Amino acid sequence: SKIGFCGTIIPIFWPGVCPAEIGGFCMVETFDVSITPYGLTRRTFVYLPDDWQTSGKKYPVLYMFDGHNLFFDSTATYGTCWGLKEYCDAHPNWIIAAPECNHEGNKRLEEYCPYQSDWFGGITGTGHEYMEWLTKKFKPMMDKRYPTLPGRANTAIGGSSMGGLMSLYALLQYNDTFSRAAALSPSIWVAPDKLAGLVGRAKLEPGTVLYMDYGSREMGNHDGMGCGFAEMCSKVLTRGIHLTSRIVPGGTHSEASWEKQLPFVFYALMYELD
Repeated sequence: SKIGFCGTIIPIFWPGVCPAEIGGFCMVETFDVSITPYGLTRRTFVYLPDDWQTSGKKYPVLYMFDGHNLFFDSTATYGTCWGLKEYCDAHPNWIIAAPECNHEGNKRLEEYCPYQSDWFGGITGTGHEYMEWLTKKFKPMMDKRYPTLPGRANTAIGGSSMGGLMSLYALLQYNDTFSRAAALSPSIWVAPDKLAGLVGRAKLEPGTVLYMDYGSREMGNHDGMGCGFAEMCSKVLTRGIHLTSRIVPGGTHSEASWEKQLPFVFYALMYELD
């Protein structure tokens, strides 16, 4: 089916949270886009540095998953967000574009998985279709609408859990679009063999950067996570990817834990950009 987005995009400044400040324009815009592979309209969150309309600058762009969990506790699934707005207000180096996930049943798991998997009672992943939409429709829309640096060197992708899996997949499968990725607590155990095969055959350009971590307190969530993470890191390194890998002391599978990793994430993503 044809992949596209809705023709009318109406910015919404989240009530009581992100109005434009006098003398600046630090804000998170929200608007709806149509993800036509799924026939659904989806809310999207876009973080904009405070001087984006006045500085004449162009910014690198970080595309992320689970946009509702990133900026505001009021929209987060479990009531706690990543605190990404506050971090970026203090470090206004990026435009961040992040559609919300599908909350219906297992639809998020399917949307954020590029493979068939026996996990979760069996899912047929549609992650490839999602990434086709993101790279061919959503990204061009962002580049047209905002002052972005559209080239590969300044385009990154990031997420956690299933979004972390998708970020790793996107870096490998769409390396002509994304030069860097952040995969926090990535669900590599969903399809380890297929993902390992992709690492081996992916066509990678020089200067590919990856941040990847797990929390020490989530290692027991699935059998063999420690060994699986170590093996994945080893395979990634053999491909010449600039890898930052961490086991986070006391880290858990939660937004509160991922918030604490933001300084490490952005330090890695800024490699050769600053």
